[in-house]
Amino acid sequence: MKTTDMQVHEGKNIKRIREILGIKQESLAIDLGLTQQAVSLLEQKETLDAPILEKVADALKVSPEAIKSFNDEHAINIISNTFHDFHDNAVASAMNYQCSFNPIEKYIEAVEEIKKLYERLLQTEREKVALMEKMVEKK
Repeated sequence: MKTTDMQVHEGKNIKRIREILGIKQESLAIDLGLTQQAVSLLEQKETLDAPILEKVADALKVSPEAIKSFNDEHAINIISNTFHDFHDNAVASAMNYQCSFNPIEKYIEAVEEIKKLYERLLQTEREKVALMEKMVEKK
């Protein structure tokens, strides 16, 4: 297919970029000072006026050229490459990370503290019962 045969659909590109960024039509509408229905209509237009395109690009924090030249395949390649770089860096970082404490020991310490608090609570309740029994015996 020739590049002249491939018509850029700016509205669809806006929709795809918005979806990739996780932005809802309602949020974009608020940023643009429009209704959700108006954003829906924008996303159906093949071409947009330059001022509107710039306003939408600004709201999405991308360049107007990014909207004009957006390509799903190109975006997938970027995300794929970025994900692998991120994943490799995260794994390397995790392998070099050394915890300054033993989480199991901290958990055991917390359980022991809870036991102590429970015993103190139980002792207080026993003292209350003993005090009440003395009061009943005196009557």
